[in-house]
Amino acid sequence: MKFLENAPSYIFFTGKGGVGKTSIACASAVLLARSGKKVLIVSTDPASNIGQVFGVSIGHRTVLVPAVPGLSALEIDPREAAALYRERVIGPVRGKLPESVVNRISEQLSGACTTEIAAFDSFTELLVREQIRSEYDHVLFDTAPTGHTIRLLSLPGAWSRFLEEGKGDASCLGPLAGLERQRDQYRQAVATLSDPALTRLVLVARLQGSTLSEVTGTREELRRIGIDNLALVLNGVFPPEATEGDPLAEAIVLRERRALEELPENLRDLPRDMLPLRPENMVGLPALENLLEPLASGRPDIPQEPSSVPLPPLSALVDGIVSSGPALVMLMGKGGTGKTTLAAAIALAIAARGLPVHLTTTDPAAHLESTLSGTYPGLVVSRIDPRVETARYRDRVLESRGKSLDAEGRALLEEDLRSPCTEEVAVFQAFSRVVRESERSFVVVDTAPTGHTLLLLDAVGAYHSEVVRHMGRDEETVRTPLADLRNPWRSRVLIVTLGEPTPVMEAGELASELRRAGIEPWGWVVNASVAAARPTSSLLRSRARKEEAEIRKVLEGHAARVAVVPLLEREPVGVRELFGLLRKTGGLREEGREEDLFPEG
Repeated sequence: MKFLENAPSYIFFTGKGGVGKTSIACASAVLLARSGKKVLIVSTDPASNIGQVFGVSIGHRTVLVPAVPGLSALEIDPREAAALYRERVIGPVRGKLPESVVNRISEQLSGACTTEIAAFDSFTELLVREQIRSEYDHVLFDTAPTGHTIRLLSLPGAWSRFLEEGKGDASCLGPLAGLERQRDQYRQAVATLSDPALTRLVLVARLQGSTLSEVTGTREELRRIGIDNLALVLNGVFPPEATEGDPLAEAIVLRERRALEELPENLRDLPRDMLPLRPENMVGLPALENLLEPLASGRPDIPQEPSSVPLPPLSALVDGIVSSGPALVMLMGKGGTGKTTLAAAIALAIAARGLPVHLTTTDPAAHLESTLSGTYPGLVVSRIDPRVETARYRDRVLESRGKSLDAEGRALLEEDLRSPCTEEVAVFQAFSRVVRESERSFVVVDTAPTGHTLLLLDAVGAYHSEVVRHMGRDEETVRTPLADLRNPWRSRVLIVTLGEPTPVMEAGELASELRRAGIEPWGWVVNASVAAARPTSSLLRSRARKEEAEIRKVLEGHAARVAVVPLLEREPVGVRELFGLLRKTGGLREEGREEDLFPEG
């Protein structure tokens, strides 16, 4: 494998959610450990699943993987990291400062900003600690989906600059009390990340337009922050010899061939590997050991009888969404499950009924515009862009709070607003505005992948608790974004998953997290279902049979409302293709006519 040749000390695996980063990272760790190297695999994804892949309990501490001598694993848990970070800041002053001061510091360290700083602090420590370098030959990072990872990799430089320029006086005072001590650590992290002899970043993609577009942008972002030792892995490529005359399989092969021919220019010069689509799920050591090997010849023996698993269409979910008037519709789930496509399709289905819809996204790596690739009457499309929202928030604060300050005070305020924490506040406020808008019209939100969304919900919860505390009122009588998300008449939370073990498991964990926050998922969507597409090739039928067991788990154990959307021969990009998806899944009214759907011609 080219991406593992002359492997450096640190290897990062990144890309759009659902492309197989975790499987490839874990398989690479096994391969290196089997060659006699000491290897540590680390997940920086708040929704990590490397424990499930290896079949061991990991968590926020380094553990040995018993089945693979020489391999250890660690999952950076943002919440546990935040608890340790708080104690590191508060512990030395507890008992030495008045209790009121300690409580104030603790309160300052309770927000989402501290959670991000603490996780980032754990990450940078792995890059600079001499003990790590002496104990392991290689440290592999299985990262969160692209937007979250770009932010993580850019933070060492952002915090270093911020600390060097001065830390301001307000929003991050508590968190920064700990950051100040780590100044040298962040400088070293920046140097390590930009040193090609020490660090390599593997871009993982599928031969699909959306994922290739994302890694193209990722390469440019990485260049801007000084990381350019890259490799490209194209995962899950359908073997042309395995089509067996299946129209769906042949369409996939043709689509992938065109994507390879049209590979973006800035990816063509990268070392490149192509891994074939496998009939088995990538869970367990045998599957991992096969992943980086050639695909075995021969066809799996799969029974021909049709599936007995119910495959409910999308139409019932759409009917339920519109039945009670304007509402907030949030699609959540693991990256790569198709949240963006389904959010766009559901928004179009609502607009096609003559109802006003606002479609937006909280995903830093959003691509709603390219998914829609067009407009439709009654549909407004926007994006909660962290950079735009941060600039808007800074201008607003300077206009309000800065108006009465002298030159020195305004300079301190501007310095404080340059903190990376400001972005968290700005994005939360933008999300709050979107929630309020759902009082008047349907608002469909395409969220960031699970881990990033849970951090946003942490901020929503912290704000709710703060409002309740300051108002001194009963929690049920306070109106906040969290209160709206908890209200089943105001919100419809849809969990999107694929019919595979890891996405279903992660979707179940997300549902549990939401319930702990008092938010009840309204329905589930199993997307890109091979079983629902009724394939005839042996390779796809093998995957369909394994998928049916996961769909049954969803139907029987997770959700009262479920829709199953088939894998399509053509990628549903553009308004007409999305309407084609809706027709196949019952998401449109039966009486809908072409001229009604496209009144602009």
